[in-house]
Amino acid sequence: MRQTLFDTTQRLQQAGCDTPQLDARLLLQAATGLDHSGLIIALTQPITASQQRRLEAMVARRCRREPMAYILGYRDFWKHRFRTDARALIPRPETEHLVEALLAHFPDRSRPLRLCDIATGSGCIAISIALEYPGATVIATDLSADALALAEENSRQLGAADRITFYQGDLLSALPADTPPFDAILSNPPYVSAEEMQTLAPELAAEPVMALTDGADGLSLLRRLLRTSPPHLNDGGYLIVETGSCGLPALEPSAPLLLEERIFDLAGLLRGGVYRKIGNHS
Repeated sequence: MRQTLFDTTQRLQQAGCDTPQLDARLLLQAATGLDHSGLIIALTQPITASQQRRLEAMVARRCRREPMAYILGYRDFWKHRFRTDARALIPRPETEHLVEALLAHFPDRSRPLRLCDIATGSGCIAISIALEYPGATVIATDLSADALALAEENSRQLGAADRITFYQGDLLSALPADTPPFDAILSNPPYVSAEEMQTLAPELAAEPVMALTDGADGLSLLRRLLRTSPPHLNDGGYLIVETGSCGLPALEPSAPLLLEERIFDLAGLLRGGVYRKIGNHS
């Protein structure tokens, strides 16, 4: 298998993959059913014909620059492994900052919080926070029926199906009219600008476009969330959003929200914002 691993790495490198050695190892592990240590032990063994066929099919997909998470069928996020396919955006490490921010503002995990995840995609945020707060009520929305189906599958697989209610619709308008307000609303909305979409890696072409970009300046959906979330928040409640190079939109003077914290990653890049609803705002 050592030669197979080497040859696969060379093919992926020639195809322009950023991490050809890691990708080759993960694909070979998937084709053989071995974990990392098992593969190391088996490198001196020949690859079987059926394993070679499985590997070839996956390598061909990767050479077309299909994302590894779609080929492997999973992506780890927070503390859990989520099923991933082309129905929804692939969970990303930077989105974990939203979960971290929620935990920082609500350190008591036993509180019966009301939480909402807007544009849930694979369900990675909603499911992660539901499992962190066993007494919480969690609602998740998405415009895409396909994404919601994947989120529901993940919620069942991870044991959170009875803790989350899913609604299809556009941002907060998906919520029923009689929905009580929340202690926190989290969202990773499409925030890649139309201009930035032209510069992204080929792998992004395999992900749902509607989950990546607003087709404009990247800020339009974030502006809508800032404008429409206050009626859905308790006084003192939080809106926690993810963003990228587009930044955070300016708050309207009349908005009953206060930007309490900007979220930065370890590289110092802006990744989101934490807004608190303030009462008696005029």
